[in-house]
Amino acid sequence: MHDVQAVNRPSMPRLAAASLAGTAIEFYDFFVYGTAAALVLGPLFFPTFSPLAGTLAAFGTFGVGFIARPLGSVLFGHLGDRRGRRPVLVASLLLTGAATVAVGCVPSYDAIGIAAPLLLLVLRFLQGLGLGGEWGGAVLLTAEHAPAGRRALWSSFPQMGPALGFGLANGVVLALSTALSDAEFARWGWRVPFWAAGALAVAGLWLRSSLAESPRFLELDDHARVPFFEVVRHHGRLVLLTAGALASGYAVFYAVTTWALAYATERLGVSRTVLLTCVMGAVLVQGALVPLVALFADRFGRRPMCVAGCVACALWMLPMVALLATGEPLLMFLGILGALLAFVTAFAVIAAYLPELYEPRVRCTGAAVGYNLGGVLGGALTPIVATALAERGGRVPWGVGVYLTGIALISLVCFTLLPETRPVPVTAVEPKPVTG
Repeated sequence: MHDVQAVNRPSMPRLAAASLAGTAIEFYDFFVYGTAAALVLGPLFFPTFSPLAGTLAAFGTFGVGFIARPLGSVLFGHLGDRRGRRPVLVASLLLTGAATVAVGCVPSYDAIGIAAPLLLLVLRFLQGLGLGGEWGGAVLLTAEHAPAGRRALWSSFPQMGPALGFGLANGVVLALSTALSDAEFARWGWRVPFWAAGALAVAGLWLRSSLAESPRFLELDDHARVPFFEVVRHHGRLVLLTAGALASGYAVFYAVTTWALAYATERLGVSRTVLLTCVMGAVLVQGALVPLVALFADRFGRRPMCVAGCVACALWMLPMVALLATGEPLLMFLGILGALLAFVTAFAVIAAYLPELYEPRVRCTGAAVGYNLGGVLGGALTPIVATALAERGGRVPWGVGVYLTGIALISLVCFTLLPETRPVPVTAVEPKPVTG
């Protein structure tokens, strides 16, 4: 058994803050690419395509990052289950940060031809690989330190990272869009947010350098030899259910934060600055509500909150696309905000829920693979499918609303098939893991 001596365990606020900062930086790296894909990557890297085909191709490179995320979960999950949660946080942050800075240095198609989009694909793949490992390490380090009765609350802080990362990424792009002309932004301004990722990665590494290893991992004396094989053999059904359950949240989030940018600017003629402001404001409101939703999950259970979130998504998708199609900033903001409030009702809880579903010896792999496989199902294809559906429809893209509603209903079924894991009472020991 590992010796749990000598490390000064951090206070929960300090640990939560470090996990939050790290996930915010990692998701900044991931989201800044999505914003660039919606706004400028098509003309710069696919200039021989039509505007629609160029946007679809740029979203295709965006989707590659999602395909890489489950592979990153397997790679870094193996490290997390064999060597500890803490090394995952350092390695994943280094990989994602380096790949993001490199994206900002790739010459356009006019300069190096077909090599330009190919380099984008490779770097986007590496981004996804790093992010696939980040989530598992960050949430487990927090969840396995947290007291059982407040596990959802403390685990929710890494879940605020995507909102902060998105707000930071879009804030930088918004500032550059305002300060620069369209020509300057397309020539060099879009690269600045990618270069800034280097400084953020250094800050994140400094914040995480003194974190203690998870006590739950240190208590283990029987580590899985090949965690992924064990997950597939004993928890395969559970992984598929969690992936299906999370698909709706990913689809809704990337529909409003990535597809909506391209749709509103290209089809409706809405100013890039106006739409970025609407989306950024809605995402920040959503992120601020994460701890409140997590408190409800500690009180009423994980699954009820997730089911409520899926029902809300299913009910709101058609009104959301109708509001978006008006082109009126306030109505667009309300449509996007409603979608993200439905989204956060489920996703604020996931950082506690998924780890509780898996036994500790394969928890880093199982939870991360399920989480990131949901990203492939819901996030990778949504901007592409939504763009194609919107192009075939009229002014109101009802097809997009129907598509998102359908995914929400599939996720609802998956959540109803998953068990509840909330520890009762507050003083309860670690909840019994569920086998799939």
